[in-house]
Amino acid sequence: MTTQSKSEVPVKVSKAETMPARVVSPFEEFDRFFEQLVPRGWLQPWRWERPLMAELSALESRMPRLDVIDRDDEVVIKAEVPGVKKEDIHITVAGNRMTIKGETRHEEKEEKGDYYRCEISQGAFSRSIMLPADVDDTKAKAELHEGMLEITLPKVEQAKKRDIKIQ
Repeated sequence: MTTQSKSEVPVKVSKAETMPARVVSPFEEFDRFFEQLVPRGWLQPWRWERPLMAELSALESRMPRLDVIDRDDEVVIKAEVPGVKKEDIHITVAGNRMTIKGETRHEEKEEKGDYYRCEISQGAFSRSIMLPADVDDTKAKAELHEGMLEITLPKVEQAKKRDIKIQ
């Protein structure tokens, strides 16, 4: 088994105000507004609802899937970012919120005589999450290995879990 080196990804630290306890998806706000405006089921006779929902889920699928692991001394975030180079990933920690942004761009050209083909694909994502504990953002580390981004944020002393014994 060969070991491959992991790439270091810089973590940008910015001082900002604390964020609300929960970040609302833009689709949740839209759904809530639409539910109040038009009751569910009125689209059923025309079967419009399914294509609309498929389009919305396609938009949401561009955001990387995350695992947030709350350990005793640190918070670890693992994100799937296949095909994204470390130069194209930007991580910021502001207060109790972390944001991961990234871009992909792929261009493929083929020329044979009178035949010319050019395919360009590109995409961008931005995902913000609330951290489960206060972290020391100055000691944050991020590594990218085979499409998996792993961010380690050590907890501040006050945020570490403590057992309390009942007397």
